[in-house]
Amino acid sequence: MRVSAVIIAKNEAENLQKSLPKLGWCDEIIVVDDYSTDNTEAVSLSFGCKVFKRKFDGFGTQKRFGISHASHDWILNIDADEILSNELIQEIQSIIEDIDIQAYEIPIRHVFLGKIFKYGKESAYFHLRLFNRQFGNFNEATVHEKVIIDGKTARLKHNILHYSYKDLHHYFDKFNRYTEIGAEKLKQQGKKRSLLVCIGSFPIYFIKHYFIYRNFMNGWQGFLWSYLNAWYHTVKYLKLFSKNNLS
Repeated sequence: MRVSAVIIAKNEAENLQKSLPKLGWCDEIIVVDDYSTDNTEAVSLSFGCKVFKRKFDGFGTQKRFGISHASHDWILNIDADEILSNELIQEIQSIIEDIDIQAYEIPIRHVFLGKIFKYGKESAYFHLRLFNRQFGNFNEATVHEKVIIDGKTARLKHNILHYSYKDLHHYFDKFNRYTEIGAEKLKQQGKKRSLLVCIGSFPIYFIKHYFIYRNFMNGWQGFLWSYLNAWYHTVKYLKLFSKNNLS
């Protein structure tokens, strides 16, 4: 099975120095660079990647662009801040092509402030990351993009470690961008929230993330993650409220 790894990036030089060494077994690595101002391109080229420049207009379309430049049908899609475990690499390399299986889901472990989360919503799901593009591709969603596959899917046992945030400063950089994108998407869908619902949603989301999703078992990092997630949803809906009432 020949595999093309596809990564989209924007100022990800630091993360790529950690993630790319784990992709040396792939037959090629495609990096779609959103005109980074750091050394993203130089780092990518130093690992033998094929780099394509494209202005970001959504996660789905950006990933579809990268896949369109792949030389092989089997696509491994990972983010720049994700690192394959050695066990997962061995597991993928041991796969014998099966005409009945067109895609594989992989478990992803969330890593936050140095803690590998064994519990919580972000570490509870399998994500479709390895697939045959002859049977599917990413949709064109701006955020929360996903692969649509017309065929059978199997699951791998070993995981990808997702180092989503270097520190809290990095978290809040992403926080503002993602809440803005999320609010705009909701507005385009005609969604509305009252100010009272926006404010009252905070404790509900905190209880959900901390207790229902069992982040209390992830130590103090789990508490902080739950608290920040509750604010994420609150701010997203406050931005939606603002957009609906100022336009």
